[in-house]
Amino acid sequence: MGVEVRTEGITKSFGRQNIWQDVTLTLPPGEISLMVGPSGTGKSVFLKSLIGLLKPEQGHIYIDGTDITTCSNKDLYDIRKLFGVLFQDGALFGSMDLFDNTAFPLREHTKKSESDIRKIVMEKLDLVGLGGAENKLPGEISGGMRKRAGLARALVLDPQIILVDEPDSGLDPVRTTYISQLFLDINAQIDATFLIVSHNINLARTVPDNIGMLFRRHLVMFGPREVLLTSEEPVVKQFLNGRMIGPIGMSEEKDEAQMAQEQALADAGHNVGGVEEVEGIVPQMQATPGMPYREAITRRQNRVREILHTLPPAAQAAIIKDMEDVDATQQIPVTAGAGGNYDTSYEHSAGYEYDQNYARYDQPQHYDNSSAHEGAAADRFEEPPTAPYEPQQRYEDPDTGQHRRN
Repeated sequence: MGVEVRTEGITKSFGRQNIWQDVTLTLPPGEISLMVGPSGTGKSVFLKSLIGLLKPEQGHIYIDGTDITTCSNKDLYDIRKLFGVLFQDGALFGSMDLFDNTAFPLREHTKKSESDIRKIVMEKLDLVGLGGAENKLPGEISGGMRKRAGLARALVLDPQIILVDEPDSGLDPVRTTYISQLFLDINAQIDATFLIVSHNINLARTVPDNIGMLFRRHLVMFGPREVLLTSEEPVVKQFLNGRMIGPIGMSEEKDEAQMAQEQALADAGHNVGGVEEVEGIVPQMQATPGMPYREAITRRQNRVREILHTLPPAAQAAIIKDMEDVDATQQIPVTAGAGGNYDTSYEHSAGYEYDQNYARYDQPQHYDNSSAHEGAAADRFEEPPTAPYEPQQRYEDPDTGQHRRN
């Protein structure tokens, strides 16, 4: 399984320009996480910091328990072998064919024989659908094929962490869906930890297990997809629906006068753009039939059940309905502690502690309608936490071998 990636209070600046500050989160091992946010909020800088290409001025970054902000260069070199990175444009060597591009990390970092290298390279090229194209140069193939070749190269060292920077850059929506499916299939097969950076709304809604958002130099939220997709935070709703109405402007931030003017235009019938607003939780894409069951789903749902009672009733209802729909369409393996003893090791890091203009989540959280946090959703209320959601017990049918609910 992939390894845990954890940041504690990291801050990064270039000169006087602060990119983000006090970013604390944990990427659960073996799950697909995704970071969204307006252009220029430092998402790619965050990726480069995780692999040690950039060093934050404050805070700590732990990769499988090792703090890469203080470790030796030798230890950092070894830690980097845990990573596979897919860059925006594939970053292939133009003078090398796809075989040599994919083989490059093996020749640089291992002492494998050429016969072993050929076997591994062909296996990875087949995995991404490029079998038979190994002799082509990057300039002779499409952008989508270059992306897949870059992914094959990222996989040759069998990484435990895969970083993906703007996978939809230069791709049409159909090819973006194909490469998204590939991420899910790879996660099902090797259970690697993924972090994807993207602006693509459809990808954000349907692919990841966890979603985070950077805005105004802070981590707005990070947690299970169910929590983000039911969030009433204005900046989250605006981004996921691609509308002009909300805190995000052309220069990232808006003042109150501009927001009031845009709202008046919208009230007068002006089209504010974006997609049709989607209520509830969009079904998550699944691994291709025939692939192993993606264990990340069970781990994420266990965490969601643990924190469900801390969420607003509307979010609770949407999440329970989504879980019931998922249960009805796929066989979920029975896990130890199905009566409620779930892993809570990510409860603190699952996006419920951040401090800036939009809100602050500290477990356990009560919702109120106070104005203590400027810009927070206006429809919060306070009530005692409801009882935790108790999942129905499952048993294995001895005749069919299928798992059923009581």
